[in-house]
Amino acid sequence: MHHKTLVELSAGLRQGEYSSEELTRACLDRVAALHKQLNSFITVIEEQALQAARHADARIRTGDAGPLTGIPYAHKDIFCTRGVKTSCGSRMLDNFIAPYDATVTQQLNTAGAVMIGKTNMDEFAMGSSNETSFYGPVTNPWDSETVPGGSSGGSAAAVAARLVPVSTGTDTGGSIRQPAALCGITGLKPTYGRVSRYGMIAFASSLDQAGPFARTAEDAALMLGAMAGFDPRDSTSVERALDDYTGGLEHTLQGLKIGLPEQYFGEGLDSGVAAAVEAALDEYRRMGAVITEITLPNSQLAVPTYYVVAPAECSSNLSRFDGVRFGYRARDPADLENLYMRSRGEGFGAEVKRRIMIGTYALSAGYYDAYYLKAQQARRLIREDFMRAFEQVDVIMGPTSPSAAFRLGEKSDDPVTMYLSDIYTIAVNLAGLPGMSIPAGFTKDMPVGLHLIGNYFEEARLLNVAHKYQQVTDWHTRQPSNERGRRP
Repeated sequence: MHHKTLVELSAGLRQGEYSSEELTRACLDRVAALHKQLNSFITVIEEQALQAARHADARIRTGDAGPLTGIPYAHKDIFCTRGVKTSCGSRMLDNFIAPYDATVTQQLNTAGAVMIGKTNMDEFAMGSSNETSFYGPVTNPWDSETVPGGSSGGSAAAVAARLVPVSTGTDTGGSIRQPAALCGITGLKPTYGRVSRYGMIAFASSLDQAGPFARTAEDAALMLGAMAGFDPRDSTSVERALDDYTGGLEHTLQGLKIGLPEQYFGEGLDSGVAAAVEAALDEYRRMGAVITEITLPNSQLAVPTYYVVAPAECSSNLSRFDGVRFGYRARDPADLENLYMRSRGEGFGAEVKRRIMIGTYALSAGYYDAYYLKAQQARRLIREDFMRAFEQVDVIMGPTSPSAAFRLGEKSDDPVTMYLSDIYTIAVNLAGLPGMSIPAGFTKDMPVGLHLIGNYFEEARLLNVAHKYQQVTDWHTRQPSNERGRRP
């Protein structure tokens, strides 16, 4: 059953070929068999999952079932889940049991999806390789000596290894799209405000957005339909009617205008990745798309802008973790100041501390105008570049990541090099646009992702463009060649 897509599994459940309980047990068995190799889960909730599966089976029998009813999924451990640990991959929250559900959690529960556990992630979503987690690194199912990408690496690896058909992630600067590319699956970051952030532990509030991982665009469309929607509890949620994400999947691409930014195909792009992206563009030409070169002149500002804005918001958001109200608390503090210092010093990892310090510096008196204000001005320029581009084209394409998955530890000692892993994805978050990565080939036996960028609230168009490509290629059907995750 683990070879089937969400759509196929949903059809099998409705036709009575198997039950949700049987399907959930099969997923739990695969997690148990491959957990030591991948380290993709922080928490597995076997009993709760089986109970939810039985409830889903009852709904299916009575005809009260939707496409996600009875489908097992993995939840990134950044979403609050009532009664289940929500750690954010950090020692700081290793003992935190959420007293409520995030809106995304609620909506998936309402749809009848079956959560089997919480996935590993970079600590507080800060990382591009899933090596900063308190629970250890996740490994890439295609090669256990390489990274799966981050920060949602556990969720991406779980889908790529066929532990679950779908999973959730969050994307602050590429944390859905980059691991999707490195693991050879489909990942979608919706428009900012399309999916509620309520109950999603904040890293950078103006950048964070939740989205799905899946094997296919069709599966991602079903997941997005369940996850998206207005939420009055989230002040950044957009009150806008949902699109029919599955209804337009078959629309023709004849005459589709695709923009290729000249800045995305220069120095730093791996030649194997470039070749795979060019081959994907040839497929779009054959389907009738028109490809035009465009320019995004301020794209070189994206990485420095992001690494002022995101740490600044991180330093503010993470100030609540002080050892007093919840989370990690240092033992036997000498006084209140000692409690604060030791709890934060012991509870946070090195990358989180680095970003808190950068952000606090950028917001400090005398430096706010020089750094944070300038970064926000650059952010506006980046957004305006995209708006001018979308006056000429329907979709922007390019590589998702400058290289395929790199080796564990390869960039751990060089934060700047690690930050450049998201060079093509960061600008999308700064502008608040929707973005998507789909499998588009291989280089040196490792997956390559094609990056699709759409205008605001055009997720349906992106899903259509991705789906039509997946109908004429089979990259999304490829899976790791053996259970140990080693290259053949």
